[in-house]
Amino acid sequence: MTDDVLDIDLAAVVAEQPDPLLFATVSGAHLYGFPSRDSDVDLRGVHLLPTAALVGLREPEETRSRMWDRDGVEMDLVTHDLRKFVRLMLRRNGYVLEQLLSPLVVHTGEAHRELVSLAPGVLTSHHAHHYRGFAATQWRLFEKTGELKPLLYTFRVLLTGVHLMRSGEVQADLPTLIGQVEAPAYLPELIAAKAEQEHGDADVDHARVRDDVERLHTLLDEAQGASALPDAPTVYDALHALVVRVRLEGLRGGLER
Repeated sequence: MTDDVLDIDLAAVVAEQPDPLLFATVSGAHLYGFPSRDSDVDLRGVHLLPTAALVGLREPEETRSRMWDRDGVEMDLVTHDLRKFVRLMLRRNGYVLEQLLSPLVVHTGEAHRELVSLAPGVLTSHHAHHYRGFAATQWRLFEKTGELKPLLYTFRVLLTGVHLMRSGEVQADLPTLIGQVEAPAYLPELIAAKAEQEHGDADVDHARVRDDVERLHTLLDEAQGASALPDAPTVYDALHALVVRVRLEGLRGGLER
């Protein structure tokens, strides 16, 4: 974890939440391997709603989002209730899997470890659609703004998708991916430039990067076609049982507050 993240008391952030957190990790640019000096800290996790919130008349607050400044650093916290998070896991959502499997762990526990152990069973060849669509969105943003950040996101998600289809492993760190997938040689220079300025312009040959992005789209298509990943998750029942058990344990064990 980078120094700016370590300088913040993230354990205190966890303790301040209205309902217990089952886990919290750092996502965003710190996870992706290209934070800048002024990057915010993206915290993602799972909270456990009290049973009354799920069985009463009011709609439960399944997703909570908060942004604030702490010790001069912008914090961005998003958590989902356990049931919603697991449903997202089952919807070929690579984004939540990256959060779950992030090595930058702020808070963990047995439920987190169980979710991590079950994560391989939700991976399918159709996760390529998530990364393909995410890349297209970020590329459009790059074409509109010319900023380096969405360009790096475009390369990162395409490389993550190719690597996932080939290996069955969720790897979100761009510097690591550069050594594992056929990536453009200039990416380390772009990462270094991003470290200096969060919203700087990309000093690149647009035609060249367009060709490289199209090549990676082709690689992703080919990797999906040859992938050994299944068509559907294989751990639905196990995840259902985990959600039920954790909810009941929380009710009996006094986790609800």
